[in-house]
Amino acid sequence: MSSGTVLGVAVPAAVVGAASFGLASAIQHRVTKQVPQVATFSPRMFWDLVRKPIWVLSIGTVIVGLSLQVVALAFGPLVLVQPLLVTSVLFGAAFAAWFAQRRMDLVLALGALCCAGGLAAFLVLARPSGQGSEFTGAPVLPLAVVLGLLVVLSLLAERWLPGEFGVVGLAVATGVLYGVTAGLMRVVAGQFRTGGLVEPFGHWTLYVVCVVGPMGFLLSQQTFQRGRLMSPSLAVITTVDPLASAAIGVSWLGEEIAHSPAILAGEAVAAALMVGGIAVLARRSEQLGRELAAQEEPGSWG
Repeated sequence: MSSGTVLGVAVPAAVVGAASFGLASAIQHRVTKQVPQVATFSPRMFWDLVRKPIWVLSIGTVIVGLSLQVVALAFGPLVLVQPLLVTSVLFGAAFAAWFAQRRMDLVLALGALCCAGGLAAFLVLARPSGQGSEFTGAPVLPLAVVLGLLVVLSLLAERWLPGEFGVVGLAVATGVLYGVTAGLMRVVAGQFRTGGLVEPFGHWTLYVVCVVGPMGFLLSQQTFQRGRLMSPSLAVITTVDPLASAAIGVSWLGEEIAHSPAILAGEAVAAALMVGGIAVLARRSEQLGRELAAQEEPGSWG
């Protein structure tokens, strides 16, 4: 495929897709605050949200983003498209600030940029290869236990840590659930390609996706609702999701990532940048949250 096609189709599709994801997140962050808060994972929240037309519209925006992501991947390599999709963090922060009629907080923008830049650099350096869609026979349990413990600890952190720090815990759990869903969906898609429509129903993978996927989406809405600010939640979810998916691809599906000493060093720097960005977002959002609470103003800084 020519470079002109990649630049003319894949890049615009990925960027507009990222903007669609960011817009949907900003809308959902705002609308979830208009419904009563419920217990974690309570599906009653969906009943309240579906009666909000603007929230339903945000689901359509997500579908547009997903469609553009498919187009971008059809015309461009994964190593180009994935980093561009990460810019949804920045689009989301900009839309959230616009909806709240505030200027985007520069510290929050810097934290979001660190997360997006660190993740993009990690993906470019790692260069995931292979389109694994079948389990290789490697043990599933070790990584499953690690991911499960990470979700549990993140949910406990939401109870133990105050304010926006606890919300970051919810966002980590959401990102893990999204990543597991994405990783297992590759397996379901492979089963469909090889055995037809009925084939996935004969395997446990589809049923796990049907449970974990809605759980992740519900938790994302509750994360947006409980966080005074959107940027930290969206940045953490966007960062953790592809990392968890990549871990599944490498551990369970036989995919490979580049791992020379120089690349490993670069990946370590990228990981440090991501962690630093999350720390900046958590600290700054807690500070701004206290300021907004003192002013007793609804809304978001982005």
